Amino acid sequence: MLVVEDEPSIADLLRLYLSREGFGVHVERDGRGGLAAARSLKPVAVVLDVGLSEMDGTEVCRRLRADGDWVPVLFCTARDDEIDRVLGLELGADDYITKPFSPREVVARVKAVVRRADGPSASPLLELGRVVVDRDAHKVRVDGQEVELTATEFDLLVHLMRHPGRVLSREQLLSEVWGYAAVVGTRTVDVHVAQVRAKLGDASPIRTVRGVGYSAEAVAAG
Repeated sequence: MLVVEDEPSIADLLRLYLSREGFGVHVERDGRGGLAAARSLKPVAVVLDVGLSEMDGTEVCRRLRADGDWVPVLFCTARDDEIDRVLGLELGADDYITKPFSPREVVARVKAVVRRADGPSASPLLELGRVVVDRDAHKVRVDGQEVELTATEFDLLVHLMRHPGRVLSREQLLSEVWGYAAVVGTRTVDVHVAQVRAKLGDASPIRTVRGVGYSAEAVAAG
């Protein structure tokens, strides 16, 4: 587990709580060190402060995604403006938590994103229209071409595809995919849906049901 946090007291607290859960924890204090550590250590997840020196957390995340590295990233920041949260999610973050926070909540969020990244140990292929999901290999293909999704985007797509035609509310998706209550705001779901749609293009099976939520339906080839 990689923690990139420039406030020593917060970094030490996160190290303590994550270590208690059995994670090996490496701490970096600035963005450049965090990026280098993420590239060399290949952590199972990154807790990444946004307001870092040298290079801020959003730039660290952007560079990781540009490298094709889809390690789960949980942004941790004092900023609570919705624009900042949306920006972080659009850059490919898997979750977002604002300070002050409960370290137990951070641990729960970390465990959730790691669980989503690991996926099930054995499961069949899912296919809906032009989209094929291999849950064992944690891969998504559109017309045979692989598409890179974050762990959360992958889990969201899988959850919808496992219930084709069923309309799921944003609150249901927060509970069933993210694993926690809707206090974080349903805007999180909307941003992730938009990201999945953008990556899958016109093959995306996700449909908006106005005033209700989202469903997955097949899109014909051609």
